[in-house]
Amino acid sequence: MIRRSARNTLPLAAALLLAGLTACHPVTATGEVVRLPAPTVDASPAASTHEQTAVLAGGCFWGVEAVFEHVKGVYKVTAGYSGGSADTAHYDEVSDGNTGHAESVRVQFDPSKISYGQLLQVFFSVALNPTELNRQGPDSGTQYRSVIFYNSDEQKKIADSYISQLTAAKAFPAPIVTRVVPLKAFYPAENYHQDYFRLHPNNPYIVINDAPKVTHLQKLFPALYQNNQTFVDVRLR
Repeated sequence: MIRRSARNTLPLAAALLLAGLTACHPVTATGEVVRLPAPTVDASPAASTHEQTAVLAGGCFWGVEAVFEHVKGVYKVTAGYSGGSADTAHYDEVSDGNTGHAESVRVQFDPSKISYGQLLQVFFSVALNPTELNRQGPDSGTQYRSVIFYNSDEQKKIADSYISQLTAAKAFPAPIVTRVVPLKAFYPAENYHQDYFRLHPNNPYIVINDAPKVTHLQKLFPALYQNNQTFVDVRLR
């Protein structure tokens, strides 16, 4: 495995070869991007705007962060690590694949504007290929596994139900391997990983692997798409 810090210097042609043109979202037999059905089990619309949090892992956190920064109702997305201990929550150690951490994102959102189930619908439709075990596209290792880290019984119920719904509908050609596990802690990643998509739009890795995810978000979820990303941590009271 080549660390992404090394990939920053790869020419575009090499990045294309490395990525293998692997799609990170469900497509039809003709190659059309698919919007997955909404969850049948979801949180009730919230009357309060009190901020809630979702923690998700789906491969490289640059692309997952970029997707959710473009979703209406999301106030802040932070790249980080979940699944391991505080003393190993550092990129160089996580990249070895032995820490138990997965590259993750913390999504802070307004439940009166977007539901937890809608976030999962976007996650599975756009942000990852949930049938890839311990990898996503060109990245391999347990740190790139797909995980939903729930922080409440309600989130667990919604996540488990949605995976069962997608499995029953045969939404993907292979079994979904995304795990649903309790959130123990989330550790923000180093500053240079934050807002990487916005700050490095011409990076070959971003161009090949992540920019298409944002494009598909806009195409599949026009009502949820926001053009301007949110970078200020807004705390609702």
